[in-house]
Amino acid sequence: MSESLIKPTLLVEHVEKLKTGDLGDLCDAAEAAILSDGGFGWVQPPPRDVMERYWKGVLMVPERMLLIGRLDGVIGGSLQLVRPARNNEAQAKSITLTTAFMAPWARGHGLARMLWRAAEDKAREHGFEVINLDVRETQTAALQLCETMGYMQWGTHPRYAMVDGKPVAGRYYFKTLT
Repeated sequence: MSESLIKPTLLVEHVEKLKTGDLGDLCDAAEAAILSDGGFGWVQPPPRDVMERYWKGVLMVPERMLLIGRLDGVIGGSLQLVRPARNNEAQAKSITLTTAFMAPWARGHGLARMLWRAAEDKAREHGFEVINLDVRETQTAALQLCETMGYMQWGTHPRYAMVDGKPVAGRYYFKTLT
């Protein structure tokens, strides 16, 4: 069988505890994404121990849900859903999709779209009606994904982030889930 005909196995999971080897895979994929296009806030990868503490911390925060995408069993990307604080009654039906990334080697297989759809399903399952997110304008693949998945841009920020000492614009999106 030709290699080009072999389709990779894609899987998305909501994880509350990482399996053996997952922390390393998650750090490796995040580092590759950061080096490729800035990842999810970091411009340069932090030291490995900092990255490991970050992911362990994510799993400890009750308001955060970590979804991971696997390509042939290896973590290639992730995103987080962040619930509003319990005292935020006015935004109780809105959830934020954040820190989404896909390692360069995992792109082009539909895993990012699958991950975002799973996030939308998870948000609906938890009773959320709106999903919010923001993206740097330099992250063109993420912008394209937002727009092809029906997210509506509602605003921009000309100094959304600083990258290499220069301001970078960002865009704000939402999607109604009901």
